[in-house]
Amino acid sequence: MNALFLAAEEPQNPLVPHLDELVIGLIAFVIVFGFLAKKLLPNINKVLDERREAIEGGMEKADEAQTEAQSVLEQYKAQLAEARHEAARLRQEALEQGTVLKEELRAEGQRQREEIIAAGHAQIEADRKQAALSLRQDVGKLATDLAGKLVGESLEDHARQSRTIDRFLSELEEKAEAAR
Repeated sequence: MNALFLAAEEPQNPLVPHLDELVIGLIAFVIVFGFLAKKLLPNINKVLDERREAIEGGMEKADEAQTEAQSVLEQYKAQLAEARHEAARLRQEALEQGTVLKEELRAEGQRQREEIIAAGHAQIEADRKQAALSLRQDVGKLATDLAGKLVGESLEDHARQSRTIDRFLSELEEKAEAAR
């Protein structure tokens, strides 16, 4: 009857529970909370600690890897700079060697050209002397034959003939030089 009596007096607010329900709910909450705190909370803390350690370890490893990568990058940059310097030095050496070789080849070519020109002049001089000697002999023979025909006697004396021819040709050369 009590329940009827209470119900008849005042209308029940649906948002406010009865006192006995509130006490039973609070007791149940404390039991569940105690069970969770004793059994579940240590396991949850353990998993959270493991995760935190794994994350911190991963971050340390990442920092170490980044430091190592930075070190490798610096070494790579140093090697690259050294390789560029070496390439520039080799290029400069090659240019210098090319210039020296070009000058040596030019000098060798000049020397060979001068040798060829000197040999050509020597050959021309030898050919000119040979031609002059041959011409002197031919002119001398023709002159003695012609003089012999004009005089009417043979001029076969070789010593006299050579002197006459030499004198005649010397006079011709003097006239040719005077004409120049």
